[in-house]
Amino acid sequence: MSTAAAVVTALTFVWLGMVFAISFIEAPLKFRAPGVTLPIGLGIGRLVFRALNAAEIIWAAGILVAVLVGSWLGLAEPIAAVVAIAALAIQVAVVRPALTKRSDAVLAGHEGPRSHAHLVYVGFEVVKVVALIWLGVAVLIGAT
Repeated sequence: MSTAAAVVTALTFVWLGMVFAISFIEAPLKFRAPGVTLPIGLGIGRLVFRALNAAEIIWAAGILVAVLVGSWLGLAEPIAAVVAIAALAIQVAVVRPALTKRSDAVLAGHEGPRSHAHLVYVGFEVVKVVALIWLGVAVLIGAT
């Protein structure tokens, strides 16, 4: 396995694990914990997802560099990497500001109509997970 492939594999599966752990386990469960109110849950969520997105940006940059400098047998690895990175970029640049606006309103005591931004964010999480699995498997298959 080349150095680029090893870097892509490691970063891909660390990134995938973090998304599973935070987005699909921690996020929904925190609201079920005793004493966690909506404002507390939103506050925790904002901190956790800000940290996750910062780490994701670092991992995405590392994957991008490794994909650009590596030699790949086909287009699967670069395409999967671009899909995962694009999903992250949309989440951070488009969806997260809408979530922040909604959570700001809730924290200020203005419930208002429910936002569909969470569902959009989860949709992009699913796209990202599929792309990361695709990327990791493609690199491992190509390295054999």
